[in-house]
Amino acid sequence: ATYYDHERRKIARILSITEAFRILGVSTMTLRRWDTKGILKSFRPTPSSQRRYRRTDVERFLENKK
Repeated sequence: ATYYDHERRKIARILSITEAFRILGVSTMTLRRWDTKGILKSFRPTPSSQRRYRRTDVERFLENKK
């Protein structure tokens, strides 16, 4: 695998808030509230950047909701 392939796979594991709310079927406000309450944590790659979600965290959250 090339460096580019590795980076692409790494990026695919990270979701934007838009991608996360579409997968989960909730609003962005709900995601922000869950983050504040520690229900589903996000992270910011840099202090001024938008929230990001780990795909594995979102998938685990969905599994636990079943």
